[in-house]
Amino acid sequence: MASLSASNHVARVLSVTNHVADVDASSRIANSWRRCLVSHKLDPARQGPPQTLTEAEIRHVAEPMEETIRLATPELDDLARVLRDAGYCVNLADVNATMLFSRLPGEADAKMFLDWKIYTGSNFAETFEGTNGLGTALAEEKPILVHRDEHFRAQWHMFSCAVAPLFDQAGRLAGAVNITSCREDLERTAHQLALAVTMEATRRMEGAIFRGHFRNAWIATVPGDGGSGLLAYDDDRRIVGACRSARALLGLTDGLIASGIDLSRYIKFDHHAARGADEVVELRRADGSALGQGHVAPPLRARPSTQRRDVPVDRFDSLHRLAGRDPGLIKSVKRLRSIGDHNLPVLLYGETGVGKDVFARAIHAASNRARNHYVALNCAAMPESLIDAELFGYEAGAFTGARRDGSKGLIVQADGGTLFLDEIGDMPIALQTRLLRVLENREVWPLGALKPVPVDIRLISATHRDLGRMAEEGAFRADLYFRLRGMEVRLPALRERADRDDIIRQIAREEAPDCRLSDEAWALLSAYPYPGNMRQLRHVLRLAGCTAEDGVIMDADLDLPPFGGWTEPDLAAAERTTIVEALRKHGGRVTEAARALKLSRATLYRKIKQLKIETAQ
Repeated sequence: MASLSASNHVARVLSVTNHVADVDASSRIANSWRRCLVSHKLDPARQGPPQTLTEAEIRHVAEPMEETIRLATPELDDLARVLRDAGYCVNLADVNATMLFSRLPGEADAKMFLDWKIYTGSNFAETFEGTNGLGTALAEEKPILVHRDEHFRAQWHMFSCAVAPLFDQAGRLAGAVNITSCREDLERTAHQLALAVTMEATRRMEGAIFRGHFRNAWIATVPGDGGSGLLAYDDDRRIVGACRSARALLGLTDGLIASGIDLSRYIKFDHHAARGADEVVELRRADGSALGQGHVAPPLRARPSTQRRDVPVDRFDSLHRLAGRDPGLIKSVKRLRSIGDHNLPVLLYGETGVGKDVFARAIHAASNRARNHYVALNCAAMPESLIDAELFGYEAGAFTGARRDGSKGLIVQADGGTLFLDEIGDMPIALQTRLLRVLENREVWPLGALKPVPVDIRLISATHRDLGRMAEEGAFRADLYFRLRGMEVRLPALRERADRDDIIRQIAREEAPDCRLSDEAWALLSAYPYPGNMRQLRHVLRLAGCTAEDGVIMDADLDLPPFGGWTEPDLAAAERTTIVEALRKHGGRVTEAARALKLSRATLYRKIKQLKIETAQ
C-alpha cells in the first residue's frame, strides 16, 4: 500500500472509531488504533522521537535481563547477519518495550535508524507510540507485522516492523524480538517471511534460556500440534520446570510444578535409554498411547565432556549452585563474578543457619587464593580472653600458659588465603581496633613480638546483627564497619527464598537418600518457617531418614516444633484454604482436586472430614 500523506493518515486513523476506515474493522491493527485513541488518548499527528533512556538508566533497566540477553545474543547476532542485507535492524526489548540490545544494518540504512532514534534505550510502548510492531506485540503477547501506514503515528509510515514476543523459562512474557526495515522496495509478503524467520529465531532463544536456567536438570522435548515443548525434571523424575508451550500442551501450572509432580503423570518413556547429549526416545502418554518421538538431554553435570581434560570448570559453579533460583542471590553472585580476584572485603548478612560459612568457602574457592588456606573463626563462640591470642598470635612466653614455641595466630595462618570471621558483630571493641590496624597496615603484631609480621589476606566477615545501626550507636567501630563492607551480600532466610521448594527437595536427597516424602510430610515441610534455616532443615530430614518406616517419611517423622506466631492451627488454616480453593476450581470434584493437590483421594476425603469442609453433593 502506498504511503498516504500525513493528514490523510491521521483522518484514516481517527475514522476507525466509526468503522469507516479502509481497514478490516475487526483486525488487530484496527483494534490497536481504537485502543490508542480511546484508552491511551494518543494523537496520531504528534511528531517527535520516542522516549529514550540515558546510559545510566539503560544499565539499571537492563540489569534484570542480563542473563536473558547473554543467552539470546548468539541467536540475535545470527538473525542480524541473515537480515542485514535486507536493511533490517534487530532489537531485543524488555516487557516495557525498551530496546536493550540493537544490531543496525549497513551504513546507508543505519543512518535512518539513528536519525529517528530507533536503537538501544528507545521505548516503543503502545501507550506512548501508538500502534507499532514492538509495543503492540507486547500488549497482545502475540507476533505481529505492522507494515508502513498501519502504524498509529503518521511519522512512522516509512517503517515496517515484524515482532515476536519472547517468553522465559516459566512461560512468562520476558520481552520481544523486533526487526524493522525502512526499505520501500520490500513488499508485505517479504516482511511476512522475515517475521517467520524471526519467530523461529525467538523460539530458539527461548530454548537457550530454558536450558540455561535448568542446566542441572534433565530436559525432555515433547512434540505437540502447536510445536514442541520443553520439560525439565530432576533425578527423581519430578517436574521442576516447563516452557509456555509445554504448559499449554500438558495443562501444567505453577502450582503443579511447585508441588514436584511426577513426570509419569503426563508422559512415559525409557529413561535409562537417555544417556547421550541428546537422545531420541519414543514418548507415550500417561494412558500408554503413543505421543511420538521426543528428545531427552541429561543435566550438564552428567553429560560426557567434549572438552580437553585440562580445561578447568567454571570456578564460580559452587556459588551458582548456592544461589539456586533465588533472584537476589543470583544478582549477588553476578556482582561477585564482576569483582573477580580483586582483594575486596565481603560482608555477609544473614540469620543463624543460612549457610554463611558455606557461602564464604565458595567465595574463597572461586578466587585466585583457592590454593591457599581458608581460616575461619566464630567470634561469638570464642571467649573474649582468647580471641586476641587466636587472631593475632603470640611469641613464646608471652603470658602464663602460653605454648613453649608460641602461636602464629589465625591471621598469619591465612596469609595468601582467606580469613573468615563469623559473627563479627560480637567482636569486642578493643579487638576491633587491632583488627582495623591489621587491615590498614597489612601487618600483624603478635603478643610479645618485637616486630610486625606482614600478611596478605582477603577478609570475609559475617553477622546476623545490624552493624550499621551498631556503628551509629557506638557499639561497633564505624571505621571498621566501612572497612569490612567492601561488598555486602545478604543471604535470605530459608522461608524467604524464592526457590525454597527446590532446596527442600535437594536437602532431602542429601540427608535421606533412601527415602521419599509422603504428601503430608511435603505439605508440612513446605509450610514451616524454619527459624534455624538450612541447619535446622538438614537436622530434621536426617532424623526423619533414620526413623522413617519402609522408606517413606511421614509427617509424624518430622521434628518441627512451633515457632513464634506459627502454630499447628495456622498450618491447618492454610491447608483448609488450599483445599477449599482446589475444590472450588475443580467444581467440587474430589478426584480432580486430589490430583491437583498431589494427594490420594482417600487422604483428601480424610482431610475434608478433619477440617470440616463442606462439599457439593
